Amino acid sequence: MKRKNQFPPGWDEQRVREVLEYYENQTDEEAAAEHEAALSRPDHTLMPIPHELVPQVHQLLAEHEEKRAS
Repeated sequence: MKRKNQFPPGWDEQRVREVLEYYENQTDEEAAAEHEAALSRPDHTLMPIPHELVPQVHQLLAEHEEKRAS
């Protein structure tokens, strides 16, 4: 039985294809610049998170975004 694809809210097959195309066509220099820009954001922190905690972190981030949007 074929399983129907499930996308996160706001995503569809077209958006997934566009993101894949973007990263598949990105040069090493462009990728490095993108990583550098992400690392230099003063309003974000990067940290290792154990895999089993990722769903809880996603939930916290979603709740945080909802509060900011309202």
